[in-house]
Amino acid sequence: MLRNMTSIYVISNNKILLLYRVGSRVVEPSWCGIGGHFEKDELNNPRACVIRELFEETGITENDIGSVKLRYVTLRKKNNEIRQNYYYFAELHNTDIDISKCDEGTLEWIEIGQVLNRVMPFTAKECLRHYLAIGKDDDKLYAGIATTSGVDFIELQEF
Repeated sequence: MLRNMTSIYVISNNKILLLYRVGSRVVEPSWCGIGGHFEKDELNNPRACVIRELFEETGITENDIGSVKLRYVTLRKKNNEIRQNYYYFAELHNTDIDISKCDEGTLEWIEIGQVLNRVMPFTAKECLRHYLAIGKDDDKLYAGIATTSGVDFIELQEF
């Protein structure tokens, strides 16, 4: 089985918006980006999925953020399924957003330096670790394969 999921990390004032997700079918309660599973009409459009999920979970619209950039695609085998995740990043432009209501869990702005101290799903944490060390300083798209020791990232190039 293949499970396609998206996630977006919204950044503002040296903080990243994270969701403490509870009641998920896929992950234990933990901190993660905003996102979820593809709808049938989104199977070839992960960007549409992440924009829909962002609005559903936070009320943030595409007009409230800057450009939405796909930065990571990861693969992981877990529970006899292949999990493919698309990780996006964007800057928040509308700072008047009220994030106090969320049916999926608790939303919180976390200082960038504290983000990796939170309990997170495996590939999400590895993507953020790579992004904070390397990815934030470039515009590359990275592909990552989960291994027992982490996620091996390479730049995904067109040739």
